[in-house]
Amino acid sequence: MRAVTLQRDTAYSHAALAPLIAPRSVAIAGISAREGSFGWTTLANLRDFGGAVHLVNPSRAEIAGRPCYPNIAALPDVPDCVVIAAGRDAVEELVLECAEAGVGACIVYAAGYAETTLPERIAMQARLGEIAASSGMRIAGPNCLGVVNYVSRAVLSFAAYPAPRALPGRWIGIASQSGAMANSLSQVVEQGSPVGLVLSAGNGCDVDVADLIAYLADEPDCGAIVSVFEGVTNARRLTDAMERAWRADKPLVIYKMATGELGAQAAVSHTGSLAGANTAYRAAFDRHGVVAVNDFESLVEAAQFFLKATAPRARGVAALNTSGGCTVMSADKAEVHGVPLPQPLPAVQAAVAAHIPDYGSARNPFDMTAQMLTEPGAFPACAEALMSDPTFGAVMMTTNWSSSKVADRSRVLAEAAARHGKMACNVWLSPWLDGPGARETQEAPNIALFRSMDRCFATLAAWHRRGALRVARDMADAHSTTSVRATAASAREAARALLLQAPAGAALSERRSKEVLAHYGIPLVPDRLVQTADEAVAAAEDFGMPVVLKVESPDLPHKTEAGVVRLNLRNAEAVREAFGEVMANAQRHATADRPVRVDGVLVQPMLSRGLELVVGGRLDAQFGPLVVVGLGGVWVEVLRDTAVGLAPVTRSQAGALLAQLSAQGALDGFRGLPPVDRDRLAEIVVRASEFMADQADLVAELDINPLICEGSRIAAVDALIVRAASG
Repeated sequence: MRAVTLQRDTAYSHAALAPLIAPRSVAIAGISAREGSFGWTTLANLRDFGGAVHLVNPSRAEIAGRPCYPNIAALPDVPDCVVIAAGRDAVEELVLECAEAGVGACIVYAAGYAETTLPERIAMQARLGEIAASSGMRIAGPNCLGVVNYVSRAVLSFAAYPAPRALPGRWIGIASQSGAMANSLSQVVEQGSPVGLVLSAGNGCDVDVADLIAYLADEPDCGAIVSVFEGVTNARRLTDAMERAWRADKPLVIYKMATGELGAQAAVSHTGSLAGANTAYRAAFDRHGVVAVNDFESLVEAAQFFLKATAPRARGVAALNTSGGCTVMSADKAEVHGVPLPQPLPAVQAAVAAHIPDYGSARNPFDMTAQMLTEPGAFPACAEALMSDPTFGAVMMTTNWSSSKVADRSRVLAEAAARHGKMACNVWLSPWLDGPGARETQEAPNIALFRSMDRCFATLAAWHRRGALRVARDMADAHSTTSVRATAASAREAARALLLQAPAGAALSERRSKEVLAHYGIPLVPDRLVQTADEAVAAAEDFGMPVVLKVESPDLPHKTEAGVVRLNLRNAEAVREAFGEVMANAQRHATADRPVRVDGVLVQPMLSRGLELVVGGRLDAQFGPLVVVGLGGVWVEVLRDTAVGLAPVTRSQAGALLAQLSAQGALDGFRGLPPVDRDRLAEIVVRASEFMADQADLVAELDINPLICEGSRIAAVDALIVRAASG
């Protein structure tokens, strides 16, 4: 065990975390008189806080002109929050004092707990969690940088943070596992962006990043949430927090670190967290409308966009450029991220073309050329015309040269966006990152600043996806109060009975796997189990040539690699020869201490060619059952073109998974094959997902590969089920 697991599946309520995040009074325990120490700096950071601040140090009468108290019990009143600035060895006693006194929350700065992976340090962290659980006192940390509340001016941290600014009606909230990342993100305040809360969890012995997200979701003035973390100890708690943000319509932008093996190892040594499977996290993010970004640099830009943006009124985006190079770049990045750049209505096209010379481009993406700079009315006219066009939900401008005129163009575009209830973007390509016009764009409503064309279009694509999910979920909520299952209860129990006949941890044979899946309505190619070559020939003649022969063995799950499959057998002689070959090949995999169990040979008709897909699933240690769909056949592990969802999925969610495939265009017809019946295919994905969800305690893996698709004829040729190691 490398992380301390909290047995709690829901995030804390807003009220439960109020003493930690919005305290009315604070105490600093373990404060030192040494300038620059953690306690001293925390006191300095609280200079603008309006509540009471008490100091606890048994060795000093006063520090910085303030009286010191010998212990928590001696304080004149019970503080909402105690910041523990003492060393690790003194922390537990102070935490117990706080709990006994009825303190609402503690922040523990000290490091060197579970992140060391040392058993005794893991146990120390676990004891802090137990104190929190038994007392009801919330604890942030250990290894926590603190909490910054710009609303109340409570800067409960030893780190330097930007000075508080006046906040508008809605602001960005930051929830991070890493204090350093939270601290770094807070400097967006210096660029003019509103930040109300900067929260970090550290090792999370009690309060973790999911709790912080949930708090921000329930905070009335928080308009967008930024979160960065390595992993969580309880996926259900994170799911609860994500769903709270979705219900509150608070855009949640997450950068999940530790997506690779080295990153996962570093996560353990940093906060003692288990990174988990990245694909499972992505599936959870997709389900709950999270805007997942691929790098730290994208977090703030995306959050600023979503803070200002309303729901998209159209998917079309107009790209308004001042050079051919910017025009090409915008076209490239729009295509990469699947953002449509449609042509405007004829009247709008004519209005824009009137301001573009013949050596520019009056088609979207537009190249207004540098001549725009010489005609003061050109940009406002084009901005108004494009914003008025119902084809577009957003208009993007590019800034490749920073000057005072950029601020004017940003203001003009933002005002046009506001008039029409739309969104504007300014892609800042100048290396002068804070040049004239940048701050004005940051502070203006209805326009977002991006310092990368790629990040701009990635955010616009995420905006469209989130908007489409909102519509789909609202429609589902309006038309359905209960989930309609594709599989009957009796069929689920029959499948379960078959699974229980197999030993825990064992792979079921192909025929037994198909027998189980048949109860879930998965369409299967018929087969017959035979024991001799004569029986194989008889079965082949009954099915009609050509046929396929496969050894039926629970010890040979990957039959192609084992050489125990023969395809396209067209006559009796070929069938006899193939029977002998596959039986002989099966025995080549036997060893003296591990014989290969062979139950016979399966004979099945050879299907005509079709698109080969894989539909399967696995049990994730954190998020539970997952369903997987992608390109299949022998190339499945090479191409790795798959989409993953949390099981079970609905018909619409299954369709969305198919649309995520890079090669999903092949479903519309490929090399003479008819288009695949997507509704039929989605139904099969739904049934496979229900199997994984229903039998999650018994099944570790499911592999239906290939699933051969030709129009509406879809059938599973092979299947493999692996029982869970326990259950």
